[in-house]
Amino acid sequence: MPKSKQAARANLESLYRIFTVPEAPDSTLGAIDQAICDDVAGFLGTHIVALERTLEDIEADFLSPVIPEEPTYVSEYTEFVKQKLVAQSVHTAAPGFVGHMTSALPYFMLPLARIMTALNQNLVKVETSKAFTPLERQVLAMLHRLVYRADAAFYPQWVHNSQHALGAFCSGGTIANITALWVARNRLFAPAGDFKGIAAEGLPRSLKHLGADGLAVLVSRRGHYSLGKAADLLGIGRDNLVMIDTDADNRIDLDLLRLELQRLKSENIRVLALVGIAGTTETGNVDPLHAMADLAATEDCHFHVDAAWGGPTLFSEKYAPLLSGIERADSVTLDAHKQLYVPMGAGMVVFKDPTALSAIEHHAAYILRHGSKDLGSHTLEGSRPGKALLVHAGLSIIGRKGYELLIDLGIERARHFAEQVRQHADFELTSEPELNILTYRYAPRAILGLMKTMCLAQKCQANLLLDQINQLIQKVQREAGKTFVSRTRLRSRDYGTKVITVLRVVLANPLTTDEILQAVLEEQLTLAQHPEVRELLEQIEALAAPLSISQTSTED
Repeated sequence: MPKSKQAARANLESLYRIFTVPEAPDSTLGAIDQAICDDVAGFLGTHIVALERTLEDIEADFLSPVIPEEPTYVSEYTEFVKQKLVAQSVHTAAPGFVGHMTSALPYFMLPLARIMTALNQNLVKVETSKAFTPLERQVLAMLHRLVYRADAAFYPQWVHNSQHALGAFCSGGTIANITALWVARNRLFAPAGDFKGIAAEGLPRSLKHLGADGLAVLVSRRGHYSLGKAADLLGIGRDNLVMIDTDADNRIDLDLLRLELQRLKSENIRVLALVGIAGTTETGNVDPLHAMADLAATEDCHFHVDAAWGGPTLFSEKYAPLLSGIERADSVTLDAHKQLYVPMGAGMVVFKDPTALSAIEHHAAYILRHGSKDLGSHTLEGSRPGKALLVHAGLSIIGRKGYELLIDLGIERARHFAEQVRQHADFELTSEPELNILTYRYAPRAILGLMKTMCLAQKCQANLLLDQINQLIQKVQREAGKTFVSRTRLRSRDYGTKVITVLRVVLANPLTTDEILQAVLEEQLTLAQHPEVRELLEQIEALAAPLSISQTSTED
């Protein structure tokens, strides 16, 4: 084996170890810590949920609103944690849990999370985070450089600049997206002359100052629901979050986007921002970022990229070009608790212009004073834990090459699984994987063949029956607890504008193997033998019965 391949194999094996081999707990661990450490292997087991009790049964354990009167022993509470929480939790780290954007964690995150909690630093203020604030600023610089590829010499003047920040740590992508649009809004309505800015005068007077009748944010229909929250909170209005239909590959349709921009201009609506997506939540696709950057420049509006999922693809030399154009964004959202493999919840937003966050700067005499290096002066959230420690640990221990291996592995596994589905007689691939997410559905080839002979109304009815079948398979598979896939509803290129129910798989867990994915399909095939499924399939077959003369003439 060539040395380069040997090195890659050794690196991959070492990565597997950090996701599976916990360090031995030290003798000072408390009872709860010990119980959790003892159960780490269970979280990496085959089953993804505990089967003993239903959700309704579990809810009964958390029904009483009464606060206990007397103290109790930690050991007694440990039993509650073990029996009521750990034993009944969803094992999101299991290699068969491939339905959502939650994966196994590197083992070193557990002790580091304990240290973070024990130190109890508050990142709102340097006075409560003397070492963590510089650490957080460094991590933001690292990810800023990952996105914008600036020369290392650019950063010394900005990393610890008391007046500015390269980005903001948040609890997740929702706050990151809100922060990006908040900055965009305040920069659009910046103080000028007698106008004191939107932060002081509010939206109605700001629109009057600008001579506009409203604001709009444009994004594809695959945009994350957090953008609706942002439009609501920032006074833009959910109706002014303009959702653009997508093309056959689940990317924003540029022709429709241009038409909407023309319409808004004719109605005197000012475009606040275009939002591109680098890794859609449902299908993992990437919008044409360069083309969107061009349009944003033409419209003189903010260009934001939601890369909460796909951002770490930039670590991969092979696949980073899929995100080409992201470096032109004014702001970019990243979620560390997704493909940086950090515990919930750690999100970030970085800004190309290091002075951008000044637009939302806020101060308080007792804590966030002018001239301090407090990161809380540029964040929506106030008190925040030191999650930057965990991100820094991942960047340092896994490193760029390690993340590259993880990204490459996930994308290539998704493409291999897509081929498995494509070749299978009982499944239909409904979206080609661009990153490491794909969708498919149970739809036997024989049934699809019959549907080709049907009229439009019959096809619609057949798809409704297939929707019921896939919903049933997904629900029963989830309840069985061996493996898990999620489901969603998408427009299908093969069925025009019709929306169909599809099964969704997310392949970021390095512990997931091709054999496990084959087991997912086999379990679904077994579930398809359920009497209710067979009955629904028979109803589809009945739809393909020869049409009567009257039906034929009516359609003609």
